[in-house]
This record gives sequence, C-alpha cells and structure tokens, in this order.
Amino acid sequence: MSEELALSADETKARVDAGNAPATPGGKQTKKPGTDWASEIRGIFWLILAVLGFHSFIAKPFYIPSESMLPGLLVGDQLVVSKFPYGFSFVSPTFHLLPFIPGRLFGHLPERGDVVIVTPPGTKTDYIKRLIGLPGDRLEVRDGTVILNGVPVKRGPLHYVDIRNYGNAPLPAPETGVTCDPSQYDDALGTAPDGKSVCRLPIVTETLPNGRHYDTVDLGTYPGDNYPAITIPAKHVFLMGDNRDRSADSRFPLSEQGLGGPVPWEYLGGRAEFITFSKTGLGSWNPLTWGQSFRGGRAGTSLHASRST
Repeated sequence: MSEELALSADETKARVDAGNAPATPGGKQTKKPGTDWASEIRGIFWLILAVLGFHSFIAKPFYIPSESMLPGLLVGDQLVVSKFPYGFSFVSPTFHLLPFIPGRLFGHLPERGDVVIVTPPGTKTDYIKRLIGLPGDRLEVRDGTVILNGVPVKRGPLHYVDIRNYGNAPLPAPETGVTCDPSQYDDALGTAPDGKSVCRLPIVTETLPNGRHYDTVDLGTYPGDNYPAITIPAKHVFLMGDNRDRSADSRFPLSEQGLGGPVPWEYLGGRAEFITFSKTGLGSWNPLTWGQSFRGGRAGTSLHASRST
C-alpha cells in the first residue's frame, strides 16, 4: 500500500507542472507566451523619440558649468530652458545635428534682458548669456558702461553681495570653470561663522531702457570693458554675461571662445526660465554626505529680469 502511495520526485514535479499550466477549452495544456521583443523595442524607440521631441521643441534641462553669469547663476545650477519662445531654428533639435538653415519657424526676437541659450557659430556647445542689444541698436561699451543708441545704460552704485555655500568645491571632470577661485577673485572667498564658504562679490545693478534690471559683477578694469561702437545688423543680437569681467561673449572673437560680435538670431536655442535645483560639487558616494551635494534655497528661482515700475 505504501509503495502505491509513494510518488517519485519526477512524478510529483510533473503533476505540479501540469496543474499550473493553463488549459484550453478542449482540456489541452498550452505554453505561456514568450516576450515580444519587437514590440518592446518599438515601445522604447517611441519613448526615446518622444523625449527627444520634448527636449527639442518644448523644454530641456541645462546645467551651469561656468561663472559667466554670476551672481545670478552659480556653477552647479540646473535650469529649465523653454525652446519655443523665439520660434525654432536649426539649433533647436537636441544634439545640434542639422547644418545651418537660415531663418526661424514662428520666429520673433527676444526682449532686452532675457537670459538666452546660444550656440556660437561653428560649434555645438551651448552658452548662456543675457540679451543686451537688438537689431538696429547702436551699441558701445566704454569703461565698463554699455551705451545703447547714444545713452549710457543706467548703473547703480557699487555694493557687495555674499553668496553663501559657494566657492570651495572643485569641479568634477570634464566640467570647466572656477568657483570663486582666489586667483580670479581677489579676497572674495571667505568662511561664514557656520563654517560654510562665502563668495563676496562687487556688484553693480544695471537697468536697460525697457526698465528690466539685474546684477552684474564688476571686478575693475579688464579688456572687455571697452568695445567699439557698432550698429547691430538685422536679425542679429548682442549678448553679454552678467559676470562682465569673466565672460566670453559678443565682445570677444570666436578664436577666444567668444561669440564673435552680434550673433545671428538662428543661433538662439531658447530662453532660461527658472532653477530646478543646484549642486555644490561636495559629497561623495557615501549616502551620509549626500546632504552636502545640494544647495538650499535655489529651487524655483525665476531667471526673468525684474522690471522697474
């Protein structure tokens, strides 16, 4: 009797497998369907295409790797850049794969004071600068003062601003730039009572003819403080960094990593909108140090210049 009740291991496994297998209406067992790899690949393809399309024509993230837009933008800030405010051009698609194509689709010019993304002619690298001059403007820089159509742009008194939690974090490769390097900013780097770094910068508030104003860094006398008078050609714009003495922009030739003068509007890639978060460059793989990797108080900061009433 015990021998009849006893089942071998193979018989037990066979009966379990048979019980788990799905049955057809006729009582026959069927196999589970396999993975449809073609459908999976198609789904991934359409997902990637949707992301690239969103980045190319709606908005994309942008990381600040340099100090050319101090004091408003710090190294490590992550931004949202909208791609549609000025229409679309050959630099709009992600990765800049298209050759130069004249004109813009649904194009219109930025407003003075906008913070824009620009691709220097002949490169595939995005810069971030502020728009100062529009087509037809007569522009000159004299002793650090921008002169638009014969009228000096209003400059407020020199004052100092302390940027906390900034200045002592080396940049990871392959990023470039400095973080309040004492060799670039004399006596600017200090330490707050709580032990965190402070970058103390000399600031001048600049107000454009349309009433939009923003802070610029004025370190003294530098080559970019003087730029000969020019008339900005049609469908060109003149761009400058807020960190006036540490910015390669329209005042400098392409050979010096500048923008080579007024930039054709086709090279504008979008408008900077707001900061999503900011990284300090501190911390490591250790989860206990992750709190040092982010700066508080930066998320949600608008990048639209204020306007005087």
